Amino acid sequence: MRLEDLYPAVITIVLIGIVLGVGIYILAEVDDEIDDVEASSALNETILGLGEFAGWIAIIVVVIAAAIVLGIVLSSFGRKTPGV
Repeated sequence: MRLEDLYPAVITIVLIGIVLGVGIYILAEVDDEIDDVEASSALNETILGLGEFAGWIAIIVVVIAAAIVLGIVLSSFGRKTPGV
């Protein structure tokens, strides 16, 4: 990965965070309006599952940052300096 790859990765992570936040909020509001116990239980499990996935976003960001740093370091060793 190169430094130019950082912009799409950041936009993707931000978009995933926004979609997860809005999705969890909507599911929580729908859960408040449902009287059926089974449907409410299914919504609660879905909300918990999305919340657990959101916890992985920090790890994904660290992996992307590490890949970019490794790409920059490894590409710097492959350069040929003129005149040497």
